[in-house]
Amino acid sequence: MPRLMSTLALAGLLREAAPALDAALGGRVQVDLAPTRTLEARIRAGERADAAILTAEAIAALSAENILDGLTARPLAHSRVGLAVKSGAPHPDISTVDALRRLLLDVPTLCYSRAGASGIFFAGLIERLGIAAEVNAKAIVIPQGFTAEKLVSGEAAIAFQQISELMEVPGIEVVGPLPDGAQTVAVFSGAVFAGAADGPALLDAVARLCAPAALVAKGLDAPG
Repeated sequence: MPRLMSTLALAGLLREAAPALDAALGGRVQVDLAPTRTLEARIRAGERADAAILTAEAIAALSAENILDGLTARPLAHSRVGLAVKSGAPHPDISTVDALRRLLLDVPTLCYSRAGASGIFFAGLIERLGIAAEVNAKAIVIPQGFTAEKLVSGEAAIAFQQISELMEVPGIEVVGPLPDGAQTVAVFSGAVFAGAADGPALLDAVARLCAPAALVAKGLDAPG
């Protein structure tokens, strides 16, 4: 059974396209979804699959260690960090960095993820804005998973994550991407594990799924 290890940013796309992926490979494909940092640690601990979708930085690092075949690496999607609220809640102003900073100071509760690329970025952002202590005092920081679930449960008023990940949770509304000056564009790339016979066909099939229209529908952008 071909196996793909993938960041959560592409979870929606891969789940929806599972039948097409299975058909392309001639059988069921096992898709293991987790944050890049979590998958990177598991891979370094010896876990293997046929192909991986991680941040471009993680793909490059694992290729340099000859765990992944760097010659097969290719960008698949660009992703931006966004903010969401529970369905029906007012949409706060996040049009400027100053507006976002005011929101972060005024909001009663918020949620971000510790292990994901967006959470790592957000932790650095609040440090740069000089409000890390105030924000973290009222933040729910989940180890991994979908931050918007805390909106549905009522535990948080706003949630931050890759827009594609926010969109995976029903009962929420994506307010939009963070403004310029408080934004990052993550590049998610794929590569084959060194020596994996099924890896090239699996990665080719995944790349075909990452058509621009399919990516946009899931809150992502095509590379370039």
